[in-house]
Amino acid sequence: MRNIMLTVEYDGTNYCGWQTQPNATSVQEIMEGALAQMLGEPVRLHASGRTDAGVHALGMAACFQTDKTMPLRAFREGLNTLLPRDIAVREAREMPLDFNPRFHAQGKHYRYTFLLDDIRSPLTRHTAWRLKGKLDVEAARRACAEFVGEHDFAAFRASNCAAKTTVREIYSMDLTQDGRFLYLDVRGSGFLKNMIRVIAGTLVEVGQGKRTPEDIRQLLEGGDRRASGQTAPPQGLCLMEVFYPEVGAEPDPHPARRKPRRARDLEGEGT
Repeated sequence: MRNIMLTVEYDGTNYCGWQTQPNATSVQEIMEGALAQMLGEPVRLHASGRTDAGVHALGMAACFQTDKTMPLRAFREGLNTLLPRDIAVREAREMPLDFNPRFHAQGKHYRYTFLLDDIRSPLTRHTAWRLKGKLDVEAARRACAEFVGEHDFAAFRASNCAAKTTVREIYSMDLTQDGRFLYLDVRGSGFLKNMIRVIAGTLVEVGQGKRTPEDIRQLLEGGDRRASGQTAPPQGLCLMEVFYPEVGAEPDPHPARRKPRRARDLEGEGT
């Protein structure tokens, strides 16, 4: 038996999210269908996590087990001939049988993209949140620093979030501007449902002068979702990367404080 990990890129616009759901089309459903067609047997994918409807991914990690002996390149190339144009396998590599992409993940990197423009942009409507008017980027950047570290993020999650604990650690949070685009890059141990989107919505309110950077600490301490900002729309969010330790190495509790080991640095065929 082999344990194959796929790194998947997808445009989430037309999907209900990664995870299979009744009466809606998911990325997982499409992926499992393509795998079953290629391998001639039912396949179950186990992913590093979930993404919501409309959210994108550059580096979603998902594993399946098979006894097929085909080379790793064949998994990637074979699947890409069967998948729709908005889903692609970037990498396929073999992992130990006990490897689980969710439980062995050391952290994740998400990026939220804002478009600062008073005029709508048809080309970015599925990949960015357009903000009209002026935004105090420096104030929003100062607010980012308040999120870094281990905190209770109860005030920054969806009302229907089922997580047993709301304590998470953010390793780094950076806000960078490139012309009309503003990028929020967040690296952390893990994230609650809608956590990045609520953070993004709250940062926008700081930039609009509706809150101060110092308000963030009070929101974290208060734990009241009703007191924090709006949930940013899904199209601006993208799962960039999932961090894993070297096979056989002890977990690094702070993967973002060193040069991250990208998926292609793990064993298996390179990108």
